[in-house]
Amino acid sequence: MAEKKFEAALARLEEIVQVLEQGDTPLEQSLKLYEEGIKLSRLCNKRLDEAERKVEILLKDKAGNITAEPFEEDEA
Repeated sequence: MAEKKFEAALARLEEIVQVLEQGDTPLEQSLKLYEEGIKLSRLCNKRLDEAERKVEILLKDKAGNITAEPFEEDEA
């Protein structure tokens, strides 16, 4: 599968989910769509993980200097 942009992969994944939820797709085609959906899901998760690692929050210290810190998720 060629590398897809996140938005395109997500849109295709949504199409696959809609088709599979209808329930009238033959089994063999459903399996192919499911496999494609799994690949797209993994691609989207990979892209989101990469983006999360790149996110940084800029903070000013007491002296007014801007420092970069890694983004941390809330544990809520």
